[in-house]
Amino acid sequence: MKKILTLLTLAVLATFAMPASAQEKKMFTPADASYNNRSLYAQRPSQLKWIGDTDILMKVKDKEIVTMNPNSTKETTFLTLDELNAYTKGEGVNDLMRIPQLTWLNDFQAYFFGLGDNGITLNKMDIKKKTINAMTHLPQGAENQTICKPTLNVAYTIDNNLYVAKGDKQIQITDNPEHVIAGQSVHRNEFAIDGGIFWSPDGKLLAYYSMDERMVTDYPLVDINERIATAKPIKYPMAGMTSHQVTLHVYNIATGKEIVVKTGEPAEQYLTAITWNPDNKRIYIGVLNRQQNHLKFNEYDAITGDFIKTIFEDRDEQYVEPQGPAYFLPNNPDQFIWKAQRDGYYHLYLYTISKGTSRQLTKGNFVITDFNGFSKDGSKIYYRSTEVSPLERHCYVMDIKSGNATQITKEHGTHDVTPSSSGKYFLDFYNSTDVPYNVDVMDAKGKFLNRLYEAENPLKDYNIGKTELGTLKAEDGQTLYTRLIKPYNFDASKKYPVVVYVYGGPHAQLITDTWTAGAGIYLNYLAQEGFLVFTLDNRGSADRGEAFEQCIHRQCGQLEMQDQMTGIKWLKTLPYVDADRIGSDGWSYGGFMSTSLKINYPETFKVSVAGGPVLDWKYYEIMYGERYMDTPEENPEGYELTSLENKTDKLEGKLLMIHCTTDPVVMWQHGMDRAHLITKITQYFKDNL
Repeated sequence: MKKILTLLTLAVLATFAMPASAQEKKMFTPADASYNNRSLYAQRPSQLKWIGDTDILMKVKDKEIVTMNPNSTKETTFLTLDELNAYTKGEGVNDLMRIPQLTWLNDFQAYFFGLGDNGITLNKMDIKKKTINAMTHLPQGAENQTICKPTLNVAYTIDNNLYVAKGDKQIQITDNPEHVIAGQSVHRNEFAIDGGIFWSPDGKLLAYYSMDERMVTDYPLVDINERIATAKPIKYPMAGMTSHQVTLHVYNIATGKEIVVKTGEPAEQYLTAITWNPDNKRIYIGVLNRQQNHLKFNEYDAITGDFIKTIFEDRDEQYVEPQGPAYFLPNNPDQFIWKAQRDGYYHLYLYTISKGTSRQLTKGNFVITDFNGFSKDGSKIYYRSTEVSPLERHCYVMDIKSGNATQITKEHGTHDVTPSSSGKYFLDFYNSTDVPYNVDVMDAKGKFLNRLYEAENPLKDYNIGKTELGTLKAEDGQTLYTRLIKPYNFDASKKYPVVVYVYGGPHAQLITDTWTAGAGIYLNYLAQEGFLVFTLDNRGSADRGEAFEQCIHRQCGQLEMQDQMTGIKWLKTLPYVDADRIGSDGWSYGGFMSTSLKINYPETFKVSVAGGPVLDWKYYEIMYGERYMDTPEENPEGYELTSLENKTDKLEGKLLMIHCTTDPVVMWQHGMDRAHLITKITQYFKDNL
C-alpha cells in the first residue's frame, strides 16, 4: 500500500532535518521525556490581550504592563508594578510581587486574585481612579471559584458544600450530608461539563448542580501520600450499575430562598448544557437519557423551577453527545447558537425561540471544533473548524444574516483567535509543524498586519530525527493519517525496531499540524534511543465526523485494530523496518489498544507496554463506557468480544502492564491477574538472577 506524503511532511522534514554537527547537539533525558523540562516548550508572551472594549493591546513584560497599537510593534509603558502597589495602600491588599493575572471588565477596570489581610482576596483595579479595592475574600480550602462579573461575588466549594463570598460575608448555601455534593462538575466531566456553578447574567441568582452519590457503589482506593496509608474510597458507577442522581438548584442571593428545577424522572439521567437566558428569568437544560440516544433541550422558569417547553430534541441510533452550552446572541433573549452533529458532522445552528425555528449556519464535510463568540453587536460569529484539513484548525467569521463566512487565519497549522471588541482586528495565536508559537495581528478579513511574538525553536540544540506525516486507506476507504519519527542518526541501509504508539479512542487525535506534529518529547526520546516511532489515528478517534467516530459503537477496539494493522502492513514494506521487532505502547484507551494488539496479533507485536489499560469495559464508568458499549446486559456479545480479561491464555511474549493504585478513572481491577503477575515475577528472576 503506497503512502501519500502531505505538504506538512515537507515542513516537518525541514524543521527536524539532522544537522551536520549532530554529535554536538544535546540528547533528551528520561526527565525531559517526563515533561519536567519547561525549556523544551515554546515560550509564550504573558497576558497578551485586548484591554476591555478598546483596540489597544497589552502584555506583561518583566515588572510592567506595556501597550501596543495593532499596526505597530512600538511598546509603551502602561503600568508598573510599583504603581500598582501604590494603588493598594490602605485597602488590606498585600504588596504584589509580580503583575497579577488581569481580567478586564471594561476599558479601565479589571479584577484579579491576590493576598490580603483576610487571605485570598478578589480585587478590582480602576486605572482612572488609580485604586485597587479588595471586593471580597475566600477562606482557605476554597475550590471551584466562579466569579460573577457584574457583582464580583464569588461562589466556591469547600468539601461537598457550596458558599458565596459577598463583600465581607461568607454565605453558606448548602449543608449537605456525606456523598451529596454541591457546585462541582457532575457526570464525571462528560457531555462538555467542566463545572457546577452557573451565575445568572445579572448575578442575582445562582444555579448549581447537586449530585447525590449515596446510592453508588464504593470503590476502594488507598492514599499512600502519608507514611501510614489510609483508605480513600471513591464513588465509581460501573457500566450497567446504579448511577448517581443529579438535580439543578437555583439560589436567590438577596432572599436566601432556593428552588429545584423540575427536570422530572427518571432520576438516572444526565443534565447538561446549563444555559441562562439573558432575561435572567429562564434557564435551559439539556436532559439526556441514560441510554444517551435522546436529548431534550428544555426551557424552565428560573423562579419557580417549572418546565416551560422543549426547544428541540436530538436522537441518534448510536448516541447523542451534547457539546453545549447554548450561546445567546448579545442582549437577545430570543436567539441562540447550538452545536450539534445532525448531518454527519458537528455544525452550528441558529434557534429562534419565539418562532420555534432553527437554521443551519455551517455546512460541509468538516467539524466545527469550537465556537469562539460573537461580534459586539451580535451580527457575526467566530468559530474554528477542520474545513481546511482534519490535521489543521482554522478560524472563521460568519455574518449570521447572510451566512457568508470568511477564513481569517491563513498559515497552515492550528490557530486560535481573539477579536477586538470593535471587530476591526484580531489576535491570531498559532503553531504548526514548523512554527513553535507565533502571535499575529490581523484585520477583519484576515490580512496580516503585524507579528507581535515569535517564539524561538526550543529544540534547536537537540538531536531530533525526521518526522514524516502521511496517509493510508482503511478497509472502508476512509483516510487514515500517520506519523513516523526516525532516529536522528537514521541510516536507511540499516533495519530498525518499531514502537507503535497508540491511543485510538474517542476525544483524541494524536497527529496534528502542531509543533512536533503532536508527538511531544516522549516519542522523540524513543526515536533518539534508536526506535522508529509510528502512530496512526484509527477510526473512532476525534474530529473526523460521525461515520468515522461512531463505527466503533458496541465493539470498541475491533475496527481500531484493523486500522492499526493497515499501518503495520505498510511498515513492513519499508526496507529499513525490522519486521521481527515491532512493539506497541499506549495509555488508558491506548493501554487497552496496546494490550488488544498484543493478544490478538502475537505474531506481529513482540513486546507491548500498556499503561492504565481498560481490560474489560464492564469495569469502566457509566457515562463514557455505556456511550460506546451500551450496558453489559444490552450488549453481552460486545463485552465478551472486547474483554481482554478472558483472553490471557492468548498472551505470548513480553507485556509490561503499568497501573496506578490511586487511578480514579481506570480502576485497579483492570490490572487483576494473579497468575500472570506470578509468571512475570518468576520469569524476571529466571532472566536476570
